[in-house]
Amino acid sequence: MADDYYQTLEINKNATDADIKKAYRRLALKFHPKSSKEAGSTERFSQLGEAYEVLSDPRKKATYDKFGLEGLKGGIPPEFGRGGAWSSKYAYHGDPEKTFKQFFGGDNPFAVDFYTNDVPLQFGGLQSVVVKTQDPPIERDLHLSLDDLFLGCTKKIKISRRVMNEGGYTSSIKDKILSIDVNPGWKEGTRIVFSKEGDQGPNSIPADIVFIVRQKSHPLFERQDDDLIYKTQISLEMALTGFSVNVPTIDGRLLNIPINDIVHPRYSKVVPGEGMPLFQDPSQRGDLIIHFDIQFPEKLSVDRKHLIKKALK
Repeated sequence: MADDYYQTLEINKNATDADIKKAYRRLALKFHPKSSKEAGSTERFSQLGEAYEVLSDPRKKATYDKFGLEGLKGGIPPEFGRGGAWSSKYAYHGDPEKTFKQFFGGDNPFAVDFYTNDVPLQFGGLQSVVVKTQDPPIERDLHLSLDDLFLGCTKKIKISRRVMNEGGYTSSIKDKILSIDVNPGWKEGTRIVFSKEGDQGPNSIPADIVFIVRQKSHPLFERQDDDLIYKTQISLEMALTGFSVNVPTIDGRLLNIPINDIVHPRYSKVVPGEGMPLFQDPSQRGDLIIHFDIQFPEKLSVDRKHLIKKALK
């Protein structure tokens, strides 16, 4: 092992943490046994691993800067040491490949982007660059009632996903609660994206989790864009003579709508501003549209037919 860690990494003692990482990245890739054919590359690769492990650790670096290699590996002299981590002896674990994998992440460090001075590293004379890609989105339906979409609400959804443990070599399954604030006026097909909340892996970017709004059916209303459709049955007498219809609203009111027109089979009553809230401006609303199902009598006596004919002349 070279006596000067800074010289090993080809940096000076004023190097920042970013400088140390940049130097190790460049030299470790250059002298890795899989990529270098230079004599002594294996030994140099090991030296780089030890130098980086010391200089990237604030306590080890401080001890090395003040007491040198002897103080780092032999322990701080008694007149300076007070026990604890600062006076403990340091010994490199001797596995530069472990240091390399911890730095780049994953069981296969060569399955990540490798660049030396912005130039893709070449292995065995062939250019090899593997781009770290993101997994495809995970799409799930989010079933909401018309009341939820009218009033707005908050939905809590528990997901289980694989996360990498500290060190990046193993993973475990952990639960997480995702919170969705449903805004008044959301429509069927609205997409809610949770970025990179999918399974983690050593050589991939976690997938986005996407929830897609699916509207449940409602016992009273049908939705048509921002309008609400309400259907009610009336008699032929009501259709011809006029009446009032009571419509209970989703927000708990009761509308009394007078119908003074002749209600024919294609007739509908439009009540402005009593439909769904507009997503862009919930203070504004679509319309309530009332459709009528006219119930005709199955039979009429001769006398009734005569009276109707007389009334309609």
